[in-house]
Amino acid sequence: MTKTRFLALITALALLLAIPTSVFAQNARPHVFVGTVTLDGVAAADGAAVTAWIDGEQVGATTASAGKYVLQLESTSGFPGSTVSFKVSGADASQTIAWEQGGADEVDLIAATGSGTASVGSDGATGPAGPAGQWGRPGDDGADGADGAAGPPGPAGSVGAAGPPGSDGQNGSNGADGSNGSNGSNGAPGADGSDGGGGLGVIALIVAIVALLAAGGSYMMGRRA
Repeated sequence: MTKTRFLALITALALLLAIPTSVFAQNARPHVFVGTVTLDGVAAADGAAVTAWIDGEQVGATTASAGKYVLQLESTSGFPGSTVSFKVSGADASQTIAWEQGGADEVDLIAATGSGTASVGSDGATGPAGPAGQWGRPGDDGADGADGAAGPPGPAGSVGAAGPPGSDGQNGSNGADGSNGSNGSNGAPGADGSDGGGGLGVIALIVAIVALLAAGGSYMMGRRA
């Protein structure tokens, strides 16, 4: 055993002897750890935090001095069957050791920055509700909603007033000409003329023909009308 380790054990034993016997009667005897402290390959600076942890809960703390530490773990019932781990300035040390009532061990701690894990505390109790704040300004209008479903048909309305008369329609086109009527019956023979010259007989014949044509024309005009 080197001189340094011998002095560390002597220091641990001195701490144990300095504890009053009345304390031993109430609490489990503590486990004392001593040794060097190395952080990122060099001795830890004076005042660097050295903490002990069991099952994620901090159970002891001290500070480094001249690259060394002395840490004493104690409680009313102790930590039987538990494994103690260490952190240096929040960085995990690679060394662990089983807790032992009344134990005294030299544990040289070696840690590297960035290897620590932050612990998250439990949520605190909800505080009382504060006073109501002032009303905020009205929000902007929201987008138009979709059209609703069509409702049932309403009752029929009353009959409206009669509209004004419509304008006259255009005249239709002329109808086609009717077919020619049948010839009229012959007129009655004219009275015999007095014996005259041949010229008067011809004139009487012409007048009779004109009268016949006039009668036929009047008949045809009547049929067309």
